[in-house]
Amino acid sequence: MPHHEIQYLQEMGIQYYQLNHPERLQGYQSPNIVLQESCKLLLVSPQYPKKETALMFERVLKSIKLDLSQALHIYPEQLSQLAQPFTRWIWFAGCEAPSQVSGQMLTSPLLSDIDGNNEQRRALWQQICSYQK
Repeated sequence: MPHHEIQYLQEMGIQYYQLNHPERLQGYQSPNIVLQESCKLLLVSPQYPKKETALMFERVLKSIKLDLSQALHIYPEQLSQLAQPFTRWIWFAGCEAPSQVSGQMLTSPLLSDIDGNNEQRRALWQQICSYQK
C-alpha cells in the first residue's frame, strides 16, 4: 500500500498492519508491483522520504534531470515483488543492494544521514556523475 494511503488511514484513526514476512504464511502469494512507464528512478529504502529528506531527495532528482513524478519509493522487502526487473536508475538508501540488479545503481546511507553531511553528499554525487559520462 502506498505511503500516502497509509497516512490517510492513520489520520482517520484506522490502524494499518503490514506483515514483515508474508511469505511465511502458507499459500500466500504477494501481489506483484507493476511500475508505470513514467517511473525513471526507484528508491529502495526502509525510510520513506518526508519533510527535509523529501526536499533533499527532490534536489538529487533534479541533478539527474528528473522530477518527483518520475520517482517511486518502495521498501526493501518489496523489491522481490517487482513484476519485471527495473533497468533505469535504482537507488538503495540505507539497505543492501542485491547482486542481480541491473541499470544505473546508486547506494548510500539513509537519506536522513546524507542530508547535511557533505562527505556523504559528495560520495552520492560522484556515483551520479560516473553514469553521466
